[in-house]
Amino acid sequence: MERHANPRNLVVCVRGFAKMEKKPEATRDGFGKGIVEAGKNKDVVVLDADLAESTRSIKFQEKYPERFFDMGIAEMDMVGTAAGLAASGKIPFACSFAVFATGRAYGAMRLAAISELNVKIVGSHAGVGTGEDGATHQSIDDISLARTLPGMTVIQPCDSLETEKAVLALVRHKGPAYLRTTRSKLPILTKDSEDFVIGKGKVMNEGKDITIIATGALVHIAMDAAEELKKENISARVINIHTIKPIDQSIVLKAAKETKGIVTAEDHNVIGGLGSAVAEVLAENYPAPIKRLGIEDQFGQSGKPDELYQKYGLTKEEIIKASKAITGGARK
Repeated sequence: MERHANPRNLVVCVRGFAKMEKKPEATRDGFGKGIVEAGKNKDVVVLDADLAESTRSIKFQEKYPERFFDMGIAEMDMVGTAAGLAASGKIPFACSFAVFATGRAYGAMRLAAISELNVKIVGSHAGVGTGEDGATHQSIDDISLARTLPGMTVIQPCDSLETEKAVLALVRHKGPAYLRTTRSKLPILTKDSEDFVIGKGKVMNEGKDITIIATGALVHIAMDAAEELKKENISARVINIHTIKPIDQSIVLKAAKETKGIVTAEDHNVIGGLGSAVAEVLAENYPAPIKRLGIEDQFGQSGKPDELYQKYGLTKEEIIKASKAITGGARK
């Protein structure tokens, strides 16, 4: 039941290892599969804050019960314990809802980052896509909290398969990291044969008029928007930024130079998330038109995920509108 209330820029590459599933699946389920695979490394341990079934860390518990620790409703203690395990040479994954894993445990996260400890924090149920649980459980500030910590790597995969690969990449990555996962089921967009490289974005669709840079649950929506824009003779490049920090500056700048502008899309506050990270890259290197789509500096409400995405403008229609505003409309 769900509860309510350094070698810092190391590039790690992991090849695909599981069959691609055609049916939509939550990225938290990808974490569950990935962490079981990661458990083959006996240094990997998992901690959870009384939410193992919800975060899917229960899969690890079932396979490796001797290396699983239920810390109770105590995220600060959980991350602090994970830091101690990391200092002892273990590779701990500390799991909870994103709003608790970052908000309640921020002090311990900060100390782990200061000490450059190999702690992996997993935040499930991120964004307003969490749905009916409402503002108290919809984490719309967790990316900003994590990315401001020096040395903290921040990853948000776009589908379950990519999440599996991200978990294995994090096992090999040295240093603190935050992995953001979803409750909502997302279409499988990536392929088993594709590599996962921390710090490298991926072009999902080629285009020369506008670039749509998305992360997590918004990637498939961006792909849908690109298909609609194509019907109006607007060629949209879609980039999946699964690593928000360190962000792939080269892919962002290439897009800025080769298209008329950039639209970013994310299920997170527009302040401090993907849009901010992209805007920072552009401002310091190659100023270009940009429109950030996300939660407009407000808390979410209770509702079904699709209804909330409509309310907060996280839709293909809004991406199309922003793209047209930058390009000036359809090409003749």
